[in-house]
Amino acid sequence: MRCVATILLTTLMLFPFHAGAHSEDASQKLRAGDPFPQDEGPAAGVDEHLGAKIPLDTTFRDETGKTVRLGDLITGPTIILPVYYSCTNVCNYLQGGLARVLPAIKYRPGTEYRVISLSFDESETPQLAARYKRMYLTSMNVPFPEDGWRFLTGDAANIQRVTAAAGYRFQRRGRDFIHPVASLVVAGDGTIVRYLYGTTFLPKDVTLALLEARGGKAGASIRKVMEFCFSFDPAGKTYVFNLLRVSATVVILCAGGFLAFLLAGGRKRKRPGNGDERG
Repeated sequence: MRCVATILLTTLMLFPFHAGAHSEDASQKLRAGDPFPQDEGPAAGVDEHLGAKIPLDTTFRDETGKTVRLGDLITGPTIILPVYYSCTNVCNYLQGGLARVLPAIKYRPGTEYRVISLSFDESETPQLAARYKRMYLTSMNVPFPEDGWRFLTGDAANIQRVTAAAGYRFQRRGRDFIHPVASLVVAGDGTIVRYLYGTTFLPKDVTLALLEARGGKAGASIRKVMEFCFSFDPAGKTYVFNLLRVSATVVILCAGGFLAFLLAGGRKRKRPGNGDERG
C-alpha cells in the first residue's frame, strides 16, 4: 500500500506546474451545462494578515464525515494548507512537499503541532478527503498519527470566512481554480504568525514557524534566542541566520571575557603572599 501511494504521488508530481497560481486551463471555455460558474471577484493572491485571527467557530467535515469545529482542532501550533483535493497540479506538490519534510520535524504531531488541509471547493466530499489523506500519510513511509494531519471539507460560507480572515483569494474557473500556492501557520488561539510560500519546504523553516506559533507556551529564553539568531526574510520567504548580529555578539562576549580575565589576573598578582615576614 505504501509503495502504491508513493508511486501515485510521484506520478502526480511529474506533471508540469506553475509556482504562483493554478488552473487546469484558465483560458478554456466552460463546458455546456457545467454547474460551476466562473468567478469574477478579486484576482487570486494573498494579502498577509499577520497577527489577525482566523474564526475558530467555523465548522467543517473531517475525512470521516464528522462535523468538527475548527477551534477543536487548532489547539496549538497548526499548519493550514488551503487546497482542493481534485487539483492535479500544485496542490499535490504543496501537500507532497510538506509530507516529505514532516518526518524531519522534531515536534510530536497531534500533540505539539497539527497539519490541516482545508479544501476551498465546497463541492468536495469527505470521501475524497479520506482518499488523499491515506495517500499522503502512506507516502511518508514512517508512522504518522491520524490526528496529526486532518483533511477538511465544508460549505462555501465557512470556507469564505476562513480564507477571507487569512487574506487568501482564489477564483473558480469551471471545475478548477486559480489560487496562490501558500500555507499559513497559526497559534493555538488562531493568530496567524507566518505565511509560507511555494511547494518546497525546508525543515528549518517549518520548525521555526512552529516555534513562533507556540507563543507563550515555549520557554521565553529559548524563544528569544531563536528570534535573535534567525529572522524571517519577506523577500526570500524563508528564515535566515543573522550572521552579522551573532558574529558581533560573539566578538563582544569574547572581548568582555578576555578583559575580565585580565582584570582578575591583575588582582591576583597584587594580593600579598601568605608567608611569614621576619625582621
